[in-house]
Amino acid sequence: MKTLYALSDLDGTLLLPNATVSEFTQGVITQLLNEGHVVSYATARSYASSQAAAGSIPWKHPLVLYNGALLYDPVAKKRLGGAFLNSELTNELLDLGRSFGHCPLLFALDEQDNERVLHEPLVLTGYQQFAASRPGDKRFCELPQLFCPDSTQTLILTYIGHHDELVPLLEAVSSLYTGRVHIHFMPDAYIADHYFLEISHPNANKKDGLFLWAQSVGCQPEEVIAFGDNLNDLGLLEAAGTKVAVGNAQQKLKEAADLVIDTNREDGVAKYLLQVRV
Repeated sequence: MKTLYALSDLDGTLLLPNATVSEFTQGVITQLLNEGHVVSYATARSYASSQAAAGSIPWKHPLVLYNGALLYDPVAKKRLGGAFLNSELTNELLDLGRSFGHCPLLFALDEQDNERVLHEPLVLTGYQQFAASRPGDKRFCELPQLFCPDSTQTLILTYIGHHDELVPLLEAVSSLYTGRVHIHFMPDAYIADHYFLEISHPNANKKDGLFLWAQSVGCQPEEVIAFGDNLNDLGLLEAAGTKVAVGNAQQKLKEAADLVIDTNREDGVAKYLLQVRV
């Protein structure tokens, strides 16, 4: 049996709309892993958050986290690679954000490679809802004034707010830091009427994440089947040999895909993998 190399987005793709894994998908992916196939995920989530959603599957191959900023070994629980913003650039970006009245969540690794979420007091609804969806999360650390220590490696800066509130900052970062950062700006799937503006290293994207993942697992990018639903998955599909959009994907992703399968509600990814595995 030929080994499958598959890399799937989580939210909106592998996960159900309530951010859980169906019993069917859990059973299929577990079976494929036990048979020796190489199946994993590429997500905007952290390790802690992604495992809270998809940890019922015994993942054993590297995970692409934070939209490609971190390649992580879920067995040894250590980083394998990634692309990080240095503290000087991070603090420049924080100052720019403040000039527009915004302060983000700073997702980072500390000197022991532990995940941290540094932030100022969470007073706005979007940030409060984000934190409330992760009760008891020990990564969160409140500071009187947010800054990035020299010993910290920034994975991503995440601003949460209404579209029109974030656009001026988006335009400023795009203008002032062209080529120095990677930017995602898209609606949040779980917080009504809110957008995420995410800023990271230029190579912290799912396209470069797939290349790093393929090298780590010992295959060529053209051997990889990639699944996605949202605009931050465009690079993931671009890098893969087989480009698959779920039925609920945004139109731009469907246009970039080789084929469109069933929706995430219908276990599209798991059904497709069963079909091609034969």
